[in-house]
Amino acid sequence: SLRLVPRVPVPGRARGFLESFIAATTGPSRLAVVVLALWAALPTADVPAAASRGVGQALLVGLIVLVGWSAMRAIEVAAALHLRRFRLDVDDNLLARKHVTQVHVLRRAGGILIALVTAAAALMSVDSVRHYGLGLFASAGAASLVVGLAARPLLTNLIAGVQIAVTQPIRLEDAVIVEGEWGWVEEITSTYVVVRLWDWRRMVLPLSYFLEKPFQNWTRETGSLIGSVFLHVDYSVPVEAVRRELAEIARASPLWDGKVVNLQVSDAKEWAVELRALVSARNAPQTWDLRCEVREKLVAFLQREYPQALPTARVELLAQAAGQRAGGR
Repeated sequence: SLRLVPRVPVPGRARGFLESFIAATTGPSRLAVVVLALWAALPTADVPAAASRGVGQALLVGLIVLVGWSAMRAIEVAAALHLRRFRLDVDDNLLARKHVTQVHVLRRAGGILIALVTAAAALMSVDSVRHYGLGLFASAGAASLVVGLAARPLLTNLIAGVQIAVTQPIRLEDAVIVEGEWGWVEEITSTYVVVRLWDWRRMVLPLSYFLEKPFQNWTRETGSLIGSVFLHVDYSVPVEAVRRELAEIARASPLWDGKVVNLQVSDAKEWAVELRALVSARNAPQTWDLRCEVREKLVAFLQREYPQALPTARVELLAQAAGQRAGGR
């Protein structure tokens, strides 16, 4: 399932960012007040100096974590306020999918960046850890190389996520063909993309896949799609009658968007003629349903009105050859 809106309470259309942020950070704010109160009371407390320093460092780490937590909630509130202007449950949702994808990916990237900065600040606030970290990163030994190689996939996908959010080769609910499979982009995380296939399977691909390998995006510019239906029929088929029936089927269907309906003879093979019917719909699921409806109704039309136009295998016997065989008997 898509979690397009963060779990942040943003009721009411008039609520602004500041009010929503205050409501979303009630927990961190209360903890921050407690931490500051303990920090202010620590110098007057009758505790040993070593214990006082340890408690002070712990309170400082806690305050840094609370600041990072509040920064993450600020990103979530801003994302929720921005996304509530867009709806994905409408036919023409291209603009909504564009903004939702950008906010979704950038929010995850921002959350990872804030988490890294918060963790680094918390570690640097402790003397022993700070000295160890400075000594480790200042050295040019094998440890630095191992850490860099281990972090490469994470950094690659993080940068790829930012690129996808900006350039948008894919968006949420885009109809795509990847690795020979048809599906819809269901989720875009900070490291991978989940593609929901037509038979409910899920294909999980790294973010970098969509920047390094070719794939088909059928809804890149618009949510509308043209669906094709192929029929193999006999050479005696009345093409014009089938074309009129296709137009009537499209006009009667609520799935048709009123833009494209066409029938052409796309191929002529040894035993049959190939007819290609084209119809358009507002989005990928409706296009699939419309294709199935057109296929079923055209087959029923041929069975009912022109059964001789269905594919048949003919056997022609020459009268002379038949007579010779009869005389031989």
